[in-house]
Amino acid sequence: MDLEELKRNHNTSYLADMLEKLVREEAEVREMLASDDSLHEMAVKELKFIQEERERIEKQVQEIFDKDKEEEEMTNEIVLEVRAGAGGDEASLFAWELAHMYEKFSEAQGWSWKVNYESKSDLNGYKEASFEIKGKDVYSKMRYETGVHRVQRMPATEKNGRIHTSTASVAVLPIRKKVTVKIDPSEFELEYSRSGGKGGQNVNKVETAVRIIHKPTGLDVRSTNERSQLANREKAMAILTAKLQQLEEEKEAKKYAGERKEQIGTADRSEKIRTYNFPQDRVTDHRIKKSWHNLPKIMEGGIGEIIADIETGAVGNETEE
Repeated sequence: MDLEELKRNHNTSYLADMLEKLVREEAEVREMLASDDSLHEMAVKELKFIQEERERIEKQVQEIFDKDKEEEEMTNEIVLEVRAGAGGDEASLFAWELAHMYEKFSEAQGWSWKVNYESKSDLNGYKEASFEIKGKDVYSKMRYETGVHRVQRMPATEKNGRIHTSTASVAVLPIRKKVTVKIDPSEFELEYSRSGGKGGQNVNKVETAVRIIHKPTGLDVRSTNERSQLANREKAMAILTAKLQQLEEEKEAKKYAGERKEQIGTADRSEKIRTYNFPQDRVTDHRIKKSWHNLPKIMEGGIGEIIADIETGAVGNETEE
């Protein structure tokens, strides 16, 4: 293995130091063996130990390389879900605004944006919706958006001038080329229905919309905007697989303390991650305790600075509960 390459990779630099030490020890033992035949038996045992240690470390390195390669493959496609939380119509309107914010940010990044499924409220907000986003580094930039987003403002329908607090949840699911979870056909149910909205006569008259219910977990996945039942089924199955994969990884992540994922959150939809305070024109991320201003710009997709600060773990001073 190229030690210099391992040293440049922050994930393997400590393993490079260990390998370098073993190489030195092996050279010393061989030198000792060449100068004194009486130490042959002891030297052979020492060389065997060194070789086993090298193989163990090289296996670790290969596992890290494989994981890095997998992450590179999965960064180009995600499913983003938004769901209205507490707050009724105001929550659904906020869910729509979050989706709009991410769509505008995606446009600025040069990513493609496609609707998988949407369920709208009476005020044209989102009860829930699912989107497919494709583009370079999409997962690495969006992965920390998962969680509960809270809004504080006076709704247009408010007559007494009171500030309301509502919530919407966001989930970001990477669509991987390689997955480790297997889904038994007996574990899910399929439902078909007609797709509403745009898409032509075929989409509206034929049962192209697909819903998959995963019985062991209760996960419910829908895809309605593809033109055929088969395409919607494939999309829904890909999303279900991504959800199950994420559940497995969350379990694994919680086993290890002090890791980056632990530091800024467990990617749990129940975790309150951010507050959008309209009266004070301020967005606060509670994980890194930092605030930003100019909400109109932020809600039109201007979240690049927020995402960059969260990626680097930049810490500020949180100013609101």
